[in-house]
Amino acid sequence: MPVSSLTILGGGNTAFAVAANLSLAGFEVTLCEAPAFKQTVQPILGNRQIVLDGVALRDTARVHTVTTDFAEALAGNDLVLLIVPAYAHRPFAEACAPYLRQGQTVVLMPGTLGSLEFARVVRAKGGDELFAGPAGLVVAETDTAPYVCRKTGPASAHIWGVVSGLGVAAFPAAQTGMVGRKLEELFAGVRAYPNVLACGLAAMNPVVHPAGVLLNAGRIEHSRGDFYFYEEGVTPAVCHLIYAVDRERLAIAKGLDLDLLPVDAAFHEAGFGPRGDLWATINGSRMLTPLRAPGSLESRWLTEDVPYGLCSWASLGEMIGVPTPTMRALIAVLSASVGIDFWKSARTAQELGIAGMKKEKLLAFVDGGSTAAAAEAAPRRP
Repeated sequence: MPVSSLTILGGGNTAFAVAANLSLAGFEVTLCEAPAFKQTVQPILGNRQIVLDGVALRDTARVHTVTTDFAEALAGNDLVLLIVPAYAHRPFAEACAPYLRQGQTVVLMPGTLGSLEFARVVRAKGGDELFAGPAGLVVAETDTAPYVCRKTGPASAHIWGVVSGLGVAAFPAAQTGMVGRKLEELFAGVRAYPNVLACGLAAMNPVVHPAGVLLNAGRIEHSRGDFYFYEEGVTPAVCHLIYAVDRERLAIAKGLDLDLLPVDAAFHEAGFGPRGDLWATINGSRMLTPLRAPGSLESRWLTEDVPYGLCSWASLGEMIGVPTPTMRALIAVLSASVGIDFWKSARTAQELGIAGMKKEKLLAFVDGGSTAAAAEAAPRRP
């Protein structure tokens, strides 16, 4: 059935922009924020209006429902978009678990392997039967957010760019086609990855942000982020470090029989900038060059992209025997620089529910969506 209504979980920059744009496009949107963060949706609880500006639809959008009640938000819609930082994936999974049902699809936008953790948490609370059969709950993720956007006020948002070729994968992988068709109705140019491992390893923020923030740390602290990060901060030398991180990301993918685009090609294919090396693509980007740096080192560019990006990838690499010395060096130096041990909050293989799996088990797990599938792939004794 065509998508006519959906639920968006979250109340930040992208959640507001997506809720507004899809509402203006004629979809019936329910926007739900966690009660602890009610202040993010408080300005629109009454009139349910978001003023949207930028390169997509431009007008005052009226969102169908705005709530902090998960039972209400998940009651009627089969499609749920979870648009929150990676460190909120687990709390939202715990909050949603009692109200999710068979026939629903939850898409993390983006996921960075978070679909595996979300499914593990929900399965632990709701049982295997929730995922069982052809109508079982499906959890999916995208490789990036659909827009480059920011809130411009308590009830307004601006979209600088719309991502082309939004990548998606489902858990289990056999449901990726179904999820892709649903998302295509909302976002043009959706493309499929073979599994959620490929999609999670295709995220670009952990490739670019930690390296870029580290090499611009002094300027960020001195100016409180008052400079254009991509245009001024991603210089050729910074690109060299980004490429070193990227080579390790691609090596992990290769170790899992996955063929992913290098960072410069991925930025171009997503529509961020012209074809070329990373410096040329970023400096020619109408989407990225207007964006300012984070106001401090303790921003999502580190608190999200290190423990839920670099640490997750390094943990996965260690599990399959792929070394990641540059990633681990970045994690160590950034932890020391900001006084936070990022490994303590890291989403490692244990949190993803894949610890100890050999490659064959792991690939069977993400293809089949259950521990039973992984067990069937285990080598059998003669």
